Amino acid sequence: MRYRLTIEYDGTPFVGWQRQDNGPSVQQALEEAFGRFTGESVVTTAAGRTDAGVHALGQVVHADLRRDWEPFRMSEALNYHLKPDPIAVLDCRPAEAGFHARFSAIGRRYRYRIANRRAPLTIDRLRAWEMTRPLDHDAMHEAAQHLVGKHDFTSFRASLCQARSPLKTLTSLAVSRAGEEIEIAARAPSFLHHQVRNMVGTLVQVGLGRMKPDALRAILAARNRSAAGETAPAHGLYLVAVEYPPAGLLLAQAGGSEDSEADE
Repeated sequence: MRYRLTIEYDGTPFVGWQRQDNGPSVQQALEEAFGRFTGESVVTTAAGRTDAGVHALGQVVHADLRRDWEPFRMSEALNYHLKPDPIAVLDCRPAEAGFHARFSAIGRRYRYRIANRRAPLTIDRLRAWEMTRPLDHDAMHEAAQHLVGKHDFTSFRASLCQARSPLKTLTSLAVSRAGEEIEIAARAPSFLHHQVRNMVGTLVQVGLGRMKPDALRAILAARNRSAAGETAPAHGLYLVAVEYPPAGLLLAQAGGSEDSEADE
């Protein structure tokens, strides 16, 4: 029986979603919670393999179990066994036939938070990137529009990215401000490794007045990582939601969505 879960987590204490030898991961914590609850050795698959320090508000995971469990009971039990890790199961339901958390996804939405203020962060420490110098968010938004569409994003791709192609379709990229907080919202079928964080680091250079908004066109054309700005810190990034086709219209074949083997 395949189950679909929506989870949120604070990425601060983890080495990322994926199991690794160098520290605790979200995947390990969730699978151990499943084991304590069901007595089974459960392998979970996530829609996006978030990096160390990256947070999630709507990560989607699937798990295959031998026994048919009542979803509410499962979510309650998992949340109990996940304590004290900062991970919560928000929703649990039987998955549709053919559902795959990663390959059935048709869209992913990320949010990046920048705290643009002089005072150090306290409550939001490790929840946003602290920038003490004033940022021109309007210039950043203007620059961001040059990245929307289908492009070769080599200039914004991590050196160890394993995606087969640097071509990605960025559906939207918007920069907005609410008081001292600047939010950068990105949506695409899938992203290259570090793509959002590299775009944010470059947009900050525009916001600081170190480059003009139309410089983003030349950076794209350069197809060279050194042409773009720094990689923004992981702790400002949130996986907000994962989008799937309507019920009954799931993509049947693995890899149905645009090149989804690399994630933030």
